[in-house]
Amino acid sequence: MPRSSATASTLARPAPSEAGLARLTAFLEHLAHERRLSVLTVEHYGRDVRDLLALIDGRPLESLNVHDLRRCLSRLHAGGLSGRSLARKLSAWRTFFTWLVRDHGLPSNPAIGLRAPKAPKRLPSSLTPDESAQLLDGPADDDMALRDRAIFELIYSSGLRLAEVAGLDPMDVDLVDGSVRVTGKGSKTRVLPIGRQAIAALQAWLPLRNRLAKPGETALFVGDRGARIAHRVIQTRLKSLAQQRGLTANVHPHVLRHSFASHLLQSSGDLRAVQELLGHASISTTQIYTHLDFQHLAKVYDAAHPRAKKK
Repeated sequence: MPRSSATASTLARPAPSEAGLARLTAFLEHLAHERRLSVLTVEHYGRDVRDLLALIDGRPLESLNVHDLRRCLSRLHAGGLSGRSLARKLSAWRTFFTWLVRDHGLPSNPAIGLRAPKAPKRLPSSLTPDESAQLLDGPADDDMALRDRAIFELIYSSGLRLAEVAGLDPMDVDLVDGSVRVTGKGSKTRVLPIGRQAIAALQAWLPLRNRLAKPGETALFVGDRGARIAHRVIQTRLKSLAQQRGLTANVHPHVLRHSFASHLLQSSGDLRAVQELLGHASISTTQIYTHLDFQHLAKVYDAAHPRAKKK
């Protein structure tokens, strides 16, 4: 059974109670206005907690214990949800109950100490430098193609997330200084360098943007109707361009971000610098997200380790 239909059937239960939904609404307002999380992050929290409310059959939240939540996870797992998705849901539930304990008098957090099934760590795919050039160096013969080139060059040049590049305004980019100011996860801001090719692509796009953007629009990248470009449009246009350029890989914006990290790490070996450029709070995230090929690591080992050096 496909995962989506299995999960949907698992959650085909009585509607959540009004009290549960009211608490969820207040929780999401807390995330949006007090913690200032992004709209997308708040939506993800809402979906995950809504799934919990659907699974508990209208029971009061105060009555739940760790065994109840474990059964909820088991049912989702049986419905086809991966360990990674279960871990994300459990994290959202834990945050929800923490808020209820702290601000609404819930006696205890039933999610404390509960663990989701471990998911295998997967390295994101990346393009080789030659494949990156094959994707980005072709002709751009109309307004939207010039816009796309500026978007894709900027993602690859500076390692931006999809939401980060879509959320940019012209004032965030300094082409003289060669930098871009990005607001990432948790509303954290970082200033990143822009490469020469990305600067050239932006210089070609900005006059078109000023002509195409509808009055009052603040977005750097706009669609054919003059409004801020949608995430889905960027994803679809990148996938289509990759196919036109003869790439067999499934190319999406995260692949370009990972390619940026991989190529930079392979050239510099500076994991801390890559961590800062990517905006990762923990270097362990960067270690999973980026990788050096084994041959490069073997060369470093052979050159540096005292037991590996040839006499």
